[in-house]
Amino acid sequence: MSGKTAPVFNVSEETERLKNLVSTIIAETKARGMDACEVGASSNVGFSTTVRMGEVETIEFNRDQGFSITVYAGQRKGSASTTDASENTVKTTIEAACNIARYTQEDNCAGLAEPEKMATSLPDLDLYHPWEMNMDEAIAMAKACEQSGRDMSDKIVNSDGATVENYQGCSVYGNSHGFIGSRHATKHSISCMLIAKEAQEMQTDYWYSLSRDPALLESVEEIGQKAAHRTLKKLGSRKIKTGNFPVVFQADVASSLLGHFISAISGGNLYRDASFLKDSLGKQIFPEWVRIYEDPYLLKGLGSGAYDGDGLQTQKKDFVNNGMITSYALGTYFARKLAMDSTANAGGVRNLFIESNAGELQNLLKTMDTGLLVTDFIGSSINMVTGNYSRGASGFWIEKGEIAYPVSEVTVAGNLQDMFNGIVSVGSDIDYRHSLYTGSVLIDKMMIAGE
Repeated sequence: MSGKTAPVFNVSEETERLKNLVSTIIAETKARGMDACEVGASSNVGFSTTVRMGEVETIEFNRDQGFSITVYAGQRKGSASTTDASENTVKTTIEAACNIARYTQEDNCAGLAEPEKMATSLPDLDLYHPWEMNMDEAIAMAKACEQSGRDMSDKIVNSDGATVENYQGCSVYGNSHGFIGSRHATKHSISCMLIAKEAQEMQTDYWYSLSRDPALLESVEEIGQKAAHRTLKKLGSRKIKTGNFPVVFQADVASSLLGHFISAISGGNLYRDASFLKDSLGKQIFPEWVRIYEDPYLLKGLGSGAYDGDGLQTQKKDFVNNGMITSYALGTYFARKLAMDSTANAGGVRNLFIESNAGELQNLLKTMDTGLLVTDFIGSSINMVTGNYSRGASGFWIEKGEIAYPVSEVTVAGNLQDMFNGIVSVGSDIDYRHSLYTGSVLIDKMMIAGE
């Protein structure tokens, strides 16, 4: 295994191979009498290794590919997929999609997006940064990461491991309008999870760094030490009395609030009457200062992309401005169901931001004065129809703007619409490790169920 690297991957050659295959599939479906076709294809390689208590626990090499074929016979739709690019398998998959399309019920909203809406500008968004290393080097990094955390204190008694992951890949989308778009990208991460013990109490926590560019990853020593620091801070945790208090969602868990918001304004939930934000366009849901927007063209962004899942040109736009919802998040199909225009969000939102109006986390704690800082969630019960919200949580009790003691086994509850309206501050401590970008969030009050 010494010196072994991930499988060889020439991204230019692989992209061209996928483009040619997508074009061949589209031509084949036309020859079979289909009126329209769209194909998504992807190929990626990578490896990961996990070290636990100084010993190698897992080594994984991955090479994956996939093809999703959707055809339209009039407004009848058929889809099939495969991970095998051999000629016979691809033909069998095409035949399966065509057979389904011939017998499914007509849907007057089915079909490709309008040809004039296809993306015409496909800039390089700087998403591809291969990490040149072999497996021995990755193992050494994982060992150093874990050891730096274990060395922080004798109270760090065990580990759930440190992991180094290295992935690269490309994807192609094409349809019978003549549009073919491609994208190649990398994603790398280092993580560490540790266990601390004091008397009879044991606590665990973690830290990780993730980026498309390995040069932007935190050092292995810093990741291990942060994991240890977070774990040690949990020792001595208590329960608290039940009551209504202000709550700060730390940045790395606050992103879930943005996820709930986008889910509530997404086409599928709106069309099915399964959203508490149905008919909310133009209504004030947040305080007046709140702005939420997406930027698909963020260089090195984890959600960046110049075209959506329908081939439409993505765009930087607001979903919330002055606290009012100014746009839903719609792909072509559900936009037609709602008698609206697509917002080029087929496949989701790309790099969602909520603007900050406050400083770092400590500023929010001083503003809150007394309340709960949530740092972890355990499970959830969220009703998207009503907005009712309830999640198990742990974190720290805050008094006079400072951490008083760690808290565990509590439940925070409320209603998402009230929570959105009750946002007091959004910090500048933005977590850049995923595509929902937010700092810590202070909410004026929530029900905290403790003892």
